[in-house]
Amino acid sequence: MRRPPTDPFKPADKPNYQRIDTLKRQWMLRGAAALAAGAGLAPQSVRALPAKTLQFPRDRGAHPDFRTEWWYITGHARSGLREFGFQLTFFRSRIDGTQALTSRFAAKQLLFAHAAITDVQGKKLLHDQRVARSGFGVAEASEASMDVKLRDWQLTTASAAGGQYAAVLPSAGFGLDLQFSETQPLLLQGQNGLSRKGPDARQASYYYSQPQLAVRGELRIRDQRFAIDAGKAWLDHEWSEEILHPSAIGWDWIGMNLDDGSALTTFRLRDKNGGAVWDGGSFRAAGGTPYVFARGEAVFKPLRSWKSPLTQASYPVEWLVQTPADTYTVKAVIDNQELDSRQSTGAIYWEGLSDLINSNGRRVGRGYLEMTGYAQPLRM
Repeated sequence: MRRPPTDPFKPADKPNYQRIDTLKRQWMLRGAAALAAGAGLAPQSVRALPAKTLQFPRDRGAHPDFRTEWWYITGHARSGLREFGFQLTFFRSRIDGTQALTSRFAAKQLLFAHAAITDVQGKKLLHDQRVARSGFGVAEASEASMDVKLRDWQLTTASAAGGQYAAVLPSAGFGLDLQFSETQPLLLQGQNGLSRKGPDARQASYYYSQPQLAVRGELRIRDQRFAIDAGKAWLDHEWSEEILHPSAIGWDWIGMNLDDGSALTTFRLRDKNGGAVWDGGSFRAAGGTPYVFARGEAVFKPLRSWKSPLTQASYPVEWLVQTPADTYTVKAVIDNQELDSRQSTGAIYWEGLSDLINSNGRRVGRGYLEMTGYAQPLRM
């Protein structure tokens, strides 16, 4: 007779983590909804976020009083003649209806995580995902500084003051064991860290970036390990009560490390007809101060699309992006960088390594392009 597992979501042998994550997510969301309904609790009303001065290292940590939060690192790396893109994201989501409950088992915060490697020479994307409710040593996000854990995945700071970060994300088909070092000051997005995301003032987030991170460590694809010879990364940390306007179904976003040390952020929130509900971004030259884009200064024009064989969604994988800094072409390094995260956050989106080409036709940087809401409307 087989001994029952101590964790009801982890079978004693041959675990199917994809199915486990599906069941766990369904259980947590159903449980949270049922508890909220039974308690007669309603979600908190959404208000405009006030301007404030971000405090570090505190604001590297979690903000559990806010509905949505993420820590997001993307980058590119070289190992010998091989080139890779990589991304890792930890999400935190507050369940409004359970906040007044006192039980340790109440699902008050959910943590999700995504990780991916783009194998440029192999022309393929490898990705994985995790989900768990916060607590019991399984999933935790510190409020003191950047220290996020979800089972065997973690993102931490090497010191309370920041400056050095480490990420360890093992998976069955690939893995990341990376260290990041700051080479430039923090970049506060929007107006001193308050970033507007829609026509209503309540559609905003607290948002800062850490561009031009130096990268070392190793990537693993199956049993082959690749020591990183050179690489650059970009960190975003964002938290909010509401981002999407009711008419917005998704967004297009780029974060680019330029070869000369500059940093470019550009985004737009998009409606069902492909129009811009809102747009924004910033440009900071190496050693300079950021120029924050006013509404209407970031214009996205699709040039070429790719159709996913998995979802049949069509993604613009080449864009003409007009900004106050220059008019750029953003071009995917490989087309198929679609991520299916229906086992965790529920979204299908495109996120991948891309080149930045200036108006003179010269490649001037590399970073990540993210596109949501093409396979299905995004709901947050």
